[in-house]
Amino acid sequence: MWPYFGIHALLIVTVTLSQATATAWSEKDATTEDVYPPLWDLAPENLLDFPVKDNKIVINAWNYQERLGVYKNLLNSSAKYFTAFGSQNFGNILWGLPLQHGWQFRTGRLADPSNVSSCGYKDGDLLCISVRSWWSCMNYYLAIIPFLGAVEAGLFGQLQYEIEILPPEERRADFCYSVADCWSRIPKLMDEWKAYFEYLLSTEHRSVSPATSSSFKLDDALHLMWRAHVASIAYALPKFQDSLKYLSDPEANFGEDWANAVDFIAATHFSTDFQTINNFQAFLPQRMLIEGDVLPSISDFSPQQNRVLLSLRVLHKANQLTGGLLLKLWQEAMSTEAGRKIGRKLIEDFVSTQKFDPVGLYNDLKGLDLTEPSFLRKSSSNID
Repeated sequence: MWPYFGIHALLIVTVTLSQATATAWSEKDATTEDVYPPLWDLAPENLLDFPVKDNKIVINAWNYQERLGVYKNLLNSSAKYFTAFGSQNFGNILWGLPLQHGWQFRTGRLADPSNVSSCGYKDGDLLCISVRSWWSCMNYYLAIIPFLGAVEAGLFGQLQYEIEILPPEERRADFCYSVADCWSRIPKLMDEWKAYFEYLLSTEHRSVSPATSSSFKLDDALHLMWRAHVASIAYALPKFQDSLKYLSDPEANFGEDWANAVDFIAATHFSTDFQTINNFQAFLPQRMLIEGDVLPSISDFSPQQNRVLLSLRVLHKANQLTGGLLLKLWQEAMSTEAGRKIGRKLIEDFVSTQKFDPVGLYNDLKGLDLTEPSFLRKSSSNID
């Protein structure tokens, strides 16, 4: 019974995400602007497109266009490792990061939620990223830290200049601003991202001869990328817990629900390429949630969007009810490549059904004895 709930609790999160993914992508041409993050064409695509001052490349991470440029440089410099997975670098698994950042910008989640300033608003500084935004602070650890990890790994080769990230006006102690600074403050997190980019570089070195041309393994790359991604969220989540106070209760709940769901998705080594992420983001909320938004009956959200948000809420609550046991079970089931393949296939196969009842599943879980089974007490320590 436990594996049943472990698998199905994740499936309810994704059951409606892909209800129309096949048609959603066919309705969009990959050359149109709406499938790219806003202002993608205007973002710096070379490190020397950023200002150079005092022999340092200076990046304002609190400007949307410049933070987007960080992602663009990461994608451009890692493109050669993903040529086997589609044209135009669409198979690059780093696409999930800028596409998510673009969704945050498009939906107003990077603007000042306290309304103290005009940062991020159309009638103010639209490209400003507010340090009071929970989303923007969380995203810093999924943008600047991966970037600096890539710099240290050598993804950009030998740089002529050092990299300097400009600090925000507030909460300066909550961020780091250079490779050396980040190594001194968050060495483990830097190691995780560096390991991902070092893996990419190592496959290039091993592929010098035709006999080793298949050294790149997508599952290995996804494992390292997701491990770093989850580590970034785990580090940032408690650090910016107090920023949730600026959000409505429904939006704060959604943010935490989303962060919880990432752990489950990561365990399957889910692909974060261009097409897949565009398909899935079509069912995320197109605006911030406000007081009075009640799931699953938000009137200006589609049935699919309402169902996705409700499913995320249920998954988070169910995992809390089990003291994290649900996640442990899922990770255990996904601990082999065969298991992960089954997990991804289950997600794909079950998206066509409407039989899942998130509220019913949650109520069923509440009625169970949620004491951790004895076999897990012995094995859970081996779960990454």
